[in-house]
Amino acid sequence: MLSSIAVATTDNSLESESRLLAQSLNLPFISLNGPIKFVSGYDYLLLKTFDGVAIAKTGKGAPKPVYVDFTSGTVDHRRRFGGGKGQDIAKAVGLNKGSNLSVLDATAGLGRDAFVLACLGCSVALCERVGFVRAMLQDGLYRASLHHEVADIVANMHLLDTDITQITDDSVFDVVYLDPMYPHTDKASAAAKKEMAFFRDLVGKDTDADALLSYAMQLATYRVVVKRPKGAVFLNGTEPTYQLEGKSGRFDVYVLKSLDHLSS
Repeated sequence: MLSSIAVATTDNSLESESRLLAQSLNLPFISLNGPIKFVSGYDYLLLKTFDGVAIAKTGKGAPKPVYVDFTSGTVDHRRRFGGGKGQDIAKAVGLNKGSNLSVLDATAGLGRDAFVLACLGCSVALCERVGFVRAMLQDGLYRASLHHEVADIVANMHLLDTDITQITDDSVFDVVYLDPMYPHTDKASAAAKKEMAFFRDLVGKDTDADALLSYAMQLATYRVVVKRPKGAVFLNGTEPTYQLEGKSGRFDVYVLKSLDHLSS
């Protein structure tokens, strides 16, 4: 059984906005009468704060809330020192063969891979079907749009109000990128483990992950890229054209059409 979640706020002046957020997500709203660790009845809270919208675990010893943040921490470090188009994700998408690619990130999550691709010049459309995650992502994109160093980057990131199954064939992208939910590994960082634990508790597994591949194939012009952990089976049992192996995972690349003519 998946964990329960409610919307709350850390400041009374945000209560009206928080109630509207809860209503839009069809989630209950609760008033905080003390620290989050003393909240009972819900395992998690979607918190509306002056710093943004965060997911927070309740109970004693709970870790700090998680925000979508494109302006600091590991995300910002990767923007500055991540290796540019030499990164495996850039090669997998095809940025060594073309530039200014349009990419659909159909499983956007916290938007980190989409941000990397936008940093490298891609125009990225993002799908996130889980309502509270989409709300966090929308909030993170808005806050980043106000930041002088990344505003131009996030201007190339467009959050869609639908999932991949509802996108029409008229909307075709150069590349479709998939990173479906998969059990975390012991090699994951502490921060990654915390976030993945939140997602596993609240979202569960992507039980229809295999079906995503066929939708992606219909919407991609040149290739579909699937991010997978090492040792994971191929999505939908379909062998890719080739693979790029990394330290902790791999990219399965399904080539539909050559990108060579886009070389610059």
